[in-house]
Amino acid sequence: MRVVLLGPPGAGKGTQAQFIAEELSVPAISTGDIFRANVSGQTELGRQAKVYMDAGDLVPDEITVAMVTDRLAEPDAVDGFLLDGFPRTIAQAEQLRASLAGRDQLLDRVLELVVDEDELVRRLSGRRMLVEGEWVQRDDDKPETVRHRLQVYREQTAPLSGFYEQAGLLSRIDAIGEINEVTGRALAALGTGSASAGVPAAG
Repeated sequence: MRVVLLGPPGAGKGTQAQFIAEELSVPAISTGDIFRANVSGQTELGRQAKVYMDAGDLVPDEITVAMVTDRLAEPDAVDGFLLDGFPRTIAQAEQLRASLAGRDQLLDRVLELVVDEDELVRRLSGRRMLVEGEWVQRDDDKPETVRHRLQVYREQTAPLSGFYEQAGLLSRIDAIGEINEVTGRALAALGTGSASAGVPAAG
């Protein structure tokens, strides 16, 4: 099964990606991991990306998509994968579709984790890190900064929801509740079930 996981900052994508992928027996693939592997491995794509990253610029879509395409061609992802953090734009989504079509593959489902904005702000601004023996709030977790991050998400990434809905691939998942409850809803939307998730198979 080939799945894309969407959702704003604070929706729990990283956590859900791991649990859902484990239930599906496919690798959870994040763009962060792909970038780190290419840069540390000094691949040609990694060297190209590092030039932009060192300059503080966004890595062009063609480099990002090429990295993801290479990762999806690895043996563990041939029979399925769960993508977390990619695509981020409709342009990337179109390139992903073309890349998969070149290997006679299609996405099976796109899951969008849905959380009320006030709850997202509460979750993110409630995070703390330990600095010199004191728990302090990170600058990027302050409420006003969190709301800006969510605004950027709405402008750049949220349009993917409509793109995939029009393609008949989107399932919206209520991401409020216990982790296993959210995982269960996701698995039900995928037409699978898990005793550990406490949800019967859909259909």
